[in-house]
Parts: sequence; C-alpha cells; structure tokens
Amino acid sequence: MTAKEIFAGESEHIKFKSEIPAKSENYMKTVVAFANGKGGKLVFGVENGTWAVTGFSKEEVFQKMDAITNAIFDSCEPKITPNIAVQEIDGKAIIVVEIIPGMQRPYYIKSQGIMDGTYIRVAGTTRHAERYRVQELILEGTNRSFDQMEREQTVSEEEIAAFCEKLYQHALKLAESDTAREQIQKVGKNQLLSWKLLAERDGAYHPTNGYLLLNGDTAEFPDAVIQCAVFKGTVRDIFITRKEFTGAIYEQIEDAYNFVLQHIDLGSRIEGIARQDYYELPVKTIREMISNAVCHRSYLSPGKIQVALFDDRLEVTSPGMLDSEITIEKMKSGLSKIRNRGIAAAFSYMNIVEAWGSGIPKMFREAKEYGLREPELIDMGSDFRINLYRKDAATDQNGVIDPKERDTNGTKVGTNGTKIGTNEIGPEHKLDANETAIVQVIQGSPKITQKDICTKTGIPLRTVKRIMSELQKSGKLRREGTSRNGLWVVIGQKE
Repeated sequence: MTAKEIFAGESEHIKFKSEIPAKSENYMKTVVAFANGKGGKLVFGVENGTWAVTGFSKEEVFQKMDAITNAIFDSCEPKITPNIAVQEIDGKAIIVVEIIPGMQRPYYIKSQGIMDGTYIRVAGTTRHAERYRVQELILEGTNRSFDQMEREQTVSEEEIAAFCEKLYQHALKLAESDTAREQIQKVGKNQLLSWKLLAERDGAYHPTNGYLLLNGDTAEFPDAVIQCAVFKGTVRDIFITRKEFTGAIYEQIEDAYNFVLQHIDLGSRIEGIARQDYYELPVKTIREMISNAVCHRSYLSPGKIQVALFDDRLEVTSPGMLDSEITIEKMKSGLSKIRNRGIAAAFSYMNIVEAWGSGIPKMFREAKEYGLREPELIDMGSDFRINLYRKDAATDQNGVIDPKERDTNGTKVGTNGTKIGTNEIGPEHKLDANETAIVQVIQGSPKITQKDICTKTGIPLRTVKRIMSELQKSGKLRREGTSRNGLWVVIGQKE
C-alpha cells in the first residue's frame, strides 16, 4: 500500500477504516464481500474521506493484527484466511488486510446465516446480496451452470426429436454457404445429454433450464425476453418505436437483430462493376452483441435484455454481474468465461457464436474498419452494457448513402461550450455514454432531480448519484441554490 494508493481513495477493491471497530461485523461485511468478488484490501489506520493516516503505535499494532485475524477466522463461513501486513506511511504504522477471491462461494457472516449474511461489492460499496445473487454464488462455488440444472418434468422421445430438428434447421438457416450446410450434422438425444440440456433419470428424460429456454418454454422465466426500442436523441426520453420479443431464445436473437437492421441506414457503394449494399453499422457486430447478451446473461438476475438504438449509438444491456475473474481489459484481449454452458454449446452448433473469446476483439476490429469510434464496454455493477457508436453517413450527389465514408462536419455546440450530440465537455474532458446521457438531460432540464434523471436515462439511481458526484469533484458540474429549489449547471470549456 503506497501513499499514492491511499490518496486515490476508496474503490471497489480498497476500503479504509481509521480504527478497528469494537463490533467485528462492522467490517466483516466487507471481508466476505471481497471474498465473494474479485478480492480487495481492508486498510486500518487511514481515515475514510480525508485519507489522513492515523496509524497505530508499535506497541499495539501486532495485538490488533491478531485480533483481526481471529475475528475473520471465527466470524466467516466458509473459513477465510487473510493476508495481513504492517506498512509504514509517513512514519505511522497501518494494517493492510488482503482478502483474495474465494473458491467456495458464497462466503457469509456465520451469525447471520447464508441468506442474511452474504455481502457483495458493487461500485465501491458493500451491499447485502439479494436472494438471486446468493443463488448465483452457490452455483459458482459448486462449479455448476444454471442452464444445466435439471427440472422435474419429463419430455418424450418425440418431443426431444422435434427439439433437435428445430436446432438443426436453425443451424442450416445461419450457415453462410452450401459447403457449410453440408457439413452440419443432426444432433440427437445423446448430444443433448452431453451438453447437459437433457438429463436421464430412472428411465425418463428430464429437461434442464437451458432446454426449456431454447425450446421457448419460458413461462417460468418471465425475464427471458429481449426488449427493443428506438429513441429520439441520445437519452431514454422519447420513444419512436419499441417491441418486445419472446419465445425460443435463439429466435429472439433473430427478431432483435432484424429490428435493428430495420432502423439503421442502408446504403450502397460501387465496387468494381457491382453495387454493394452496406448497413451503417457492421452487421456481424450487431448480431454478436445480441447473441452474447442472450448467451452470457444471468437468468437468475431480474431484468430483461435491452437493445436500444439512439441517434449516436446502439446500446445492448445484459442483466447480471460480470464473473469475478473477468475484467473489461481481459474481455478486450479475448478472455471469455461461459456462464450458460449448455446454451453456449447449442449456440456454437447453430453457428450463432464462433470461437469463444473472439467476439469482443472482433467487435473492436470491425468498428475500426468501419471508421467508427471504439465500442464501449461498461460494467454497471448488476448489469453489463456494450455501446456501438454511430456516425452520420456521407451522401453523394445522387443521394446514395455510403456508410463507410463518414461526414465529420456539422457538430453543434451549446452556449456553455458543451458539444451537443458528442461525448465531450470542452476539449479536455471526455465523457462515457452514461455521463453524456446525464449531462444532456441536465442541459434540457437544469432543475431536474436525480430520481427523474434515473427515470429518463434508464441509468440506476446509485450510478446517477456517483457520476454526478464525480462531475462535481472534477469541476464539470455544480449545484446552485438549495437542494430543494436549486438547479444544476454544466460547466464547459469554450474552444
């Protein structure tokens, strides 16, 4: 732990406390939250907020270390063994307790029980894990996949054969050539058993959750739906059109994919002697974004997949926290961890997805080839979002659109220096999609409340509060007047 790390403040992986609380539960929540997530450091002897190093005397520091170790060992289930060290900052001793990610999740406070005593870290705060999240942690801890969990009902040989035929026909539909079609083999009961989409018990065949989702039997999965919408502008304010797709999850992908194609520009170019049609966005990337959301979402987490088209971007939001082993940077490099293994196997067979881990790097490559801004990956805590950014297409004298040739003129600039329709406040501060949405809502309604911003943008309230706090700290946003009757002012730098 360095002074630089201390002054950087608390984060998802660092928590400060000036003293060791007399009641160990006051910090044990953070200990189990770190073990349930990506790990972290609990630092005693640093005051939260001011980051002042209070430290401990040399006479008491080792006694306090023993007390912390014993409290963690006695209070947590399964047992957590921390790495504890003493460091000297500005001549004062601090205690750094490092908790590594656990393999036996969920970890919880023994006295509170598994449902009440399980905690997780979300956006730098420790929170009580909701029931669905506890269930996810149980699956992670036992290396099981939700979609491979067996159901009590049974399916007949005829129903299984019909299910396999539907997968086969969809695989043929998505094959890109006659040669590829000829190479597709029909799947059968044994293949479904190996994918754990089917389970055999006492001479009967039982479907798993994944089988039901692929078959369109989604009555018990009300959130297994894709919501699609086109919005006017760059925030979730005015609907132009919207639609919701249900049924077999692989058919939902096709429906959502076609919805997007119907609402983006289609142009053409002359290549050689032939006219080639081009959509303004790379179509393989569109399909990949939607397919990944369906394949890798958490079917335990409440919430539906959302595909939203704005003037400046295509946004796909998938319910569920990222796996503790996965970071945004690892995803960009091609690392992938499959959440729904049975569904993933079926998707691979049907050519819905290609090699695992290739999807995200391919999105970035295709966006670059199209001359688009780099896609944005956003870990929203309980959800994951991908933004694919649009640009105005160039038009020739005959009105023919060329989506690969981009018009860079005509950017509008507000009176306070804020560029309208871009993600920039002045030349020095780049905004991500959430910040852009919040800033633009504020510009239109300076007296708006944070709760109303949440409603208009669809961004979680806790995220709205965090972003606005950060914009205030960076001098890009200020509050004028009282908390009840004041207004927000966006501060831009004039070019």
